[in-house]
Amino acid sequence: MKQKWNKVCNLDQEQPFIPLKSGMTLMFGGFGGVGSPPTLIQSILELGIKDLTIIGNDTGFPHIGIGQLISEGRVKKVIASHIGSNPIAGRLMTEGKLDVEFSPQGILAERIRAGGVGLGGILTDIGTDDEFLNKGKEMMNLAGRRYMVETALTADIGIVYAKKGDDFGNLTYDKSARNTNPLVAMASNYTVAEVEELYPMGGINPEEIITPGVFINKIVPSKGVNWKWAWESK
Repeated sequence: MKQKWNKVCNLDQEQPFIPLKSGMTLMFGGFGGVGSPPTLIQSILELGIKDLTIIGNDTGFPHIGIGQLISEGRVKKVIASHIGSNPIAGRLMTEGKLDVEFSPQGILAERIRAGGVGLGGILTDIGTDDEFLNKGKEMMNLAGRRYMVETALTADIGIVYAKKGDDFGNLTYDKSARNTNPLVAMASNYTVAEVEELYPMGGINPEEIITPGVFINKIVPSKGVNWKWAWESK
């Protein structure tokens, strides 16, 4: 009998209980595809979900990571630090078919973190003198210094990838594949974790846990990744 706190689900059978839908705001973990959840991204593609606003570090590659959604024309807006690794994203932006909001990488991470801890935003002096970055942003003075207000970021649903996870959703990550995943898990109203190695609750050393299960709503066993570490042979 499945325990009430057991969040592991069969994606094929229980997908209707995961609130994936067109027009939603989707936040994702990953850096150039590494650390993005391929099984969940593939499910979104197969479901035909579209008109997405996506929030994450970058737009991956055309056929790796979140970039697949952009290549298929499923995304209407991107909030990211760069899109350079995905030429399709650049072309769509130039053609006016993709709205892109750029946010410096560190600022982007802090905006997501702020959303996860319930703050309305952060103050930064980065970009205060840059017309491209400060366009439409509120400015304020504090302690004799000029700052720009960067609003916090949250999402309807977040998708993350973890190396290990238990039935309750406690997660740990593999090296730099951790990247923004812990922040995304906190800043999303509903978070689904794709996990490589599943353990019963209590099967992971508490000292190893990065994301507490309280932030995770569902766990999906991974069907394998489609990215490689930079040092792996091609």
